[in-house]
Amino acid sequence: MREQTIPRPEGIHLGITPTCWTNDDFPLIGNDIPMEQCLSEIALAGFDGCSIGHNFTPDVDALTAAMHLRGLSVSEPWVSTYFTVPDGAERTARDLLKVLEFLKEFNAGDPSVKTTTIGVAEFGHSVHLQSLSLRSNKPELTEEQWADLCHGLDKLGEITASQGFTLAYHPHMGTGVQSEQDVDRLMAQTNPRHVSLLLDTGHLTWAGADVAAVIERHRDRIAHVHLKNVRGSVRADRTLAAGSFREYIEAGVFTVPGDSAGEVDFDTLLKLLRPGDAYRGWLVVEAEQDPHGGRPPLYHAQIARDYLTRVLG
Repeated sequence: MREQTIPRPEGIHLGITPTCWTNDDFPLIGNDIPMEQCLSEIALAGFDGCSIGHNFTPDVDALTAAMHLRGLSVSEPWVSTYFTVPDGAERTARDLLKVLEFLKEFNAGDPSVKTTTIGVAEFGHSVHLQSLSLRSNKPELTEEQWADLCHGLDKLGEITASQGFTLAYHPHMGTGVQSEQDVDRLMAQTNPRHVSLLLDTGHLTWAGADVAAVIERHRDRIAHVHLKNVRGSVRADRTLAAGSFREYIEAGVFTVPGDSAGEVDFDTLLKLLRPGDAYRGWLVVEAEQDPHGGRPPLYHAQIARDYLTRVLG
């Protein structure tokens, strides 16, 4: 059993995403790693839960049993939104209803921790899955698309809130909402009662944001946190200047908290977040990496958990 040096702050749950084992954006990366190995190593590293990976079983009963067997809960269900493209709102609504139904079935089994947040990001016009340069092909949403996105998120958040969940928006590289200015605009144009912020330290850092300033400005809107690190040497690699999202991932641009190669100052960011006080909820480690490109995923998971043990318990 992992020794805790200090008591865990009240109301804080620690998670990790399966993308450390098998990549949801690019399923062939790590696709040979079975769900059972991923879940067992997440539990072995000492985490409370995880998101649902693309290669997890779609059988809710089997998935619930596999996760509960290991004492794990769902850290964040996910809905990709498509409000900025034709007929995207209808697809988004259908996907949300599927997720809400899944959560109802999962939570009926009395998990150790009940998730309260649903993560979303707008993938209409996204280039992050394409073989295009991230630097020169960032989508720039029109005024009409911004209005459609914010209106759609408000409606989605209203539905989500009626079911007892919080909608949290995730800025993402290669999408129309990735920069600090994009986040500010989204927060200004959406209803704070229905749309919150999923703070992803890695995507914001890579986009050039002052993450500390984002926390200070939007502290009351932060409902969920991804603790993702960025290898500055990879981000600044001139041979990747015209690289796609996948090329950066395979080069190792992301890593975990506690990795000395990372440039994110988690000590400072966590002090600003004030876990257990100003912030209560999930702190989820995320680092899309090629599991066969270096150290195994469990190694990185343990580095991250050891770091969080030192600073949070």
